[in-house]
Amino acid sequence: MAKEKACKHCKLIYDGDLCPSCGKKEFSDNFKGKIEIIDPEKSELAKKLKVTKKGIYAVKL
Repeated sequence: MAKEKACKHCKLIYDGDLCPSCGKKEFSDNFKGKIEIIDPEKSELAKKLKVTKKGIYAVKL
């Protein structure tokens, strides 16, 4: 099983080579905390993290 990575730009947690959200290759495999954003338009945490898409995000890189 591949190790999860968090994008350094948008903080999305993913497997693979490219971030599916922003398309960047810069990532960190050392992150703390996960948060799942289901409805970014209504979520206060999504606004604080500046998240606009559904997904699982790292809280701290």
